[in-house]
Amino acid sequence: MSPASAHLSYLLSPSAFGTVGIVWWENETGLRVRRIFLPTNQVGDRVSVRDAVQAVFPGAALCSCPTVVRLGEQMQSFLEGDRVCFELSLLALEICSRFQRSVLLAEREIPRGWVSTYGKIASRVGVSGGARAVGNALARNPFPIVIPCHRAIRSDGRLGGFRGGLEMKRALLELEGIEFTPTDRVCMDKVYF
Repeated sequence: MSPASAHLSYLLSPSAFGTVGIVWWENETGLRVRRIFLPTNQVGDRVSVRDAVQAVFPGAALCSCPTVVRLGEQMQSFLEGDRVCFELSLLALEICSRFQRSVLLAEREIPRGWVSTYGKIASRVGVSGGARAVGNALARNPFPIVIPCHRAIRSDGRLGGFRGGLEMKRALLELEGIEFTPTDRVCMDKVYF
């Protein structure tokens, strides 16, 4: 069964930042998470996570399964500041292009309490001068939190973007011990790669 024809299910899970949505399919090879929806508390954004899931995946059924409930619990813990090691094998990385997969896997290498820049990640994946391409790949990260794309910043210490909004990105970095300058830039003393 291909991802396009698989029956999709979703779970809504509470977190310290609001409701998180986890969309998955299950077939003979097992369960695969297709996408994670973060709460967005940005000005003017009034779409619920449930509505966002239904807009992107019409027909997905609200249901539960132990593996996804456990993932939701792990995400809750992570969003409360706990150290969590997520199981990469649950993610349907095959839905991503080869380049995006390489960016996501490089991003996953960045340890908790560290950041990296879009440019350094580009160099890590062998695309010198590819900071914008890395930013675009991370902007479309279907697995935020599990793949911690909040740890990627601009080379000048500004946050860049994040699906959950910049307030959430900053809060996540602060939960991990990242410090900020008085001008709201990330202190660049813990840059990875």
